[in-house]
Parts: sequence; structure tokens; C-alpha cells
Amino acid sequence: MDITGAITLAAVIVSARITPLPRSFCDPMPEVIVTDNTGKETTIFSYYPDEISFTEVELVGLTLDEARKLKFTKDRAYLQS
Repeated sequence: MDITGAITLAAVIVSARITPLPRSFCDPMPEVIVTDNTGKETTIFSYYPDEISFTEVELVGLTLDEARKLKFTKDRAYLQS
């Protein structure tokens, strides 16, 4: 709910893309860039591809918060392995 009492629905990811994997030590980490159902494009996170991975398909249909939680869950599972 917002401050007026109206229910606000979270934006849902309708498409995602992942920037290229690094080819050398100095290359940037891949970033996950999504477009939500409002048309807004957002970079939601970057990640270490030697530890965890993502596909575009697993992000579509999630909210931005759910996608960030997915990264956290994968990070935690990797660190606990």
C-alpha cells in the first residue's frame, strides 16, 4: 500500500538480458538487466560467474525483489557448499 492507502503492485520482469561473461581477469562481471511490465529497464545485480549462474528464463515473471532474493539464495548456497 502507498501512503494514500491504495494497493501498489510490484513491477514484474517481462524480459531479461545478461551481459557477456568476462574473458580476462580485468573484464567486468556480468550484469543482469531486466525490463519490467511498466517498460522500465533496470540493472538489478552483477555476479561472479565462477560461483553462480543465471538464465534469462528464470528471471521472467519475478518481481525485482524476487530476482534479487534469487541471487541471494544462490550466493548463500554457494558459500555454504
